[in-house]
Amino acid sequence: MEPLKSGSTIGILGGGQLGRMLAMAAAQLGYRCVGYAPEGDNVAAPVSAAFLTRAWEDRAALARFAAECEAVTWEFENVPVTALDAIPAEKLFPPRRALEVAQDRLEEKRFVEALGGRTAPFATVDTPNDLARAIESIGIPGILKTRREGYDGKGQWRIASAGDRDLLSSLRQPAIYEGLVEFEAEFSVILVRGRDDEVRFWDSPRNAHVGGILDRSLFPAGAAIGAQSEAARDLAKKVADALGYIGVLTLEFFATGDGPVFNEMAPRVHNSGHWTIEGAATSQFENHIRAVAGLPLGDTRSVARTVEMINLIGDAAADAHNHLTGGDTHLHLYGKAEAREGRKMGHVTRLER
Repeated sequence: MEPLKSGSTIGILGGGQLGRMLAMAAAQLGYRCVGYAPEGDNVAAPVSAAFLTRAWEDRAALARFAAECEAVTWEFENVPVTALDAIPAEKLFPPRRALEVAQDRLEEKRFVEALGGRTAPFATVDTPNDLARAIESIGIPGILKTRREGYDGKGQWRIASAGDRDLLSSLRQPAIYEGLVEFEAEFSVILVRGRDDEVRFWDSPRNAHVGGILDRSLFPAGAAIGAQSEAARDLAKKVADALGYIGVLTLEFFATGDGPVFNEMAPRVHNSGHWTIEGAATSQFENHIRAVAGLPLGDTRSVARTVEMINLIGDAAADAHNHLTGGDTHLHLYGKAEAREGRKMGHVTRLER
């Protein structure tokens, strides 16, 4: 397939901040973006050439959207897989299979295990008896997670004692129970894979979470992560190759005394890669668009000695401009109308070059 010509249209499913930054990167490369998402605070709309506000179930609207685009991608892994039925497979990057695997935590873990990856111990939980057996087999403490639609700490409950198993009575969907992993640090592997199967990696940051939400990413990541990043990269490449992946893919890991333990994957650009906008030769957003468009991939080397990316969550964005008093500091506000607890309103990146 030939690279997309300048002026071509790339469709983005989803209207959040990742779509916003993808559309801005696409415009820089000479492409126009059309977004598609249901009613909501679609902050990608103001920077897109056009934006369709329609339901995921509107098959006719999705077909019209796809017909306008030379290529289609997504910025949100909870796009219903059925919405992709209206989009020709040859236009869709990454492929449908990536979304199918990543949307189901059980499927995701089995997929990674089959490729030789190591995960936390886990068990399927559909009934109270399943949870009791999982607790007996895996032990306490652990984490009960919905199999679908959980992100940023949503759909997760810590099981600290056998009495907490009553949490299952409030669930209305299949779940998975995971044993806790003793780890020294959390990190992510972010790669881009082109249409020609070339794979490039950015440096792995150390990630710090608060309440299940990424608070900040730091680079250099430290000795423990440095010693395990190569093994984690090997697994990430196996995942990308097995999926026939095109675009940016992120795998999150725990650095443990026995090597990297896979946590979860995101088939999209990722919050822990925001630092690449200023801190790498080519950002994750530009390289995703390059891959989708069939262009040569950009250099992923870091261009700063140290990088700190800090999420502005909820009210933390109220005085965001105060961050600009620091030297090599870069502010990104997403244009969201309402600050709520746990809501990502923007991010700040600080560098030393």
